[in-house]
Amino acid sequence: MTKLTKVMAVALTVAMVTAPAFATHIHRAPTSGHSHGGRKASKSHKTRGQQAIESNRVTEIQQALIHEHYLNGDASGSWDASTAAAMQKYQADQGWQTKLMPDSRALKKLGLGPDYSGAINAKNSSFVDPPPVSTIPPTQSDGFASAAGVNR
Repeated sequence: MTKLTKVMAVALTVAMVTAPAFATHIHRAPTSGHSHGGRKASKSHKTRGQQAIESNRVTEIQQALIHEHYLNGDASGSWDASTAAAMQKYQADQGWQTKLMPDSRALKKLGLGPDYSGAINAKNSSFVDPPPVSTIPPTQSDGFASAAGVNR
């Protein structure tokens, strides 16, 4: 057998062995959650997230928008078209995206951010600078230096 014939024989054998592997169809179950049966599964639609703003919060937002001259009149406590438009204008003027619901950055800038005064760790806390290094006992500072691998 010549070299060319041997190469052709090997190529033909490889083609015959691998062709069925590429031609077979593997059936896989659907991944979309839909079945191919006759019945349709009924899913109840659950509404998620906050659907409306409480009226006392709307009043706070309206008062802040009135104070910033984005809304005229008195605060009604109702999220109406004029309130939504005022909030969208306020957010647009800040360079933020305008959405149907107020952006958290807008609420914070209006002074309506979260109130942490009632937090457990907020009572009687003082935010002062730590004491000077000279007041740390030598045994404690040596322990820190040793743990950090620093020679003093």
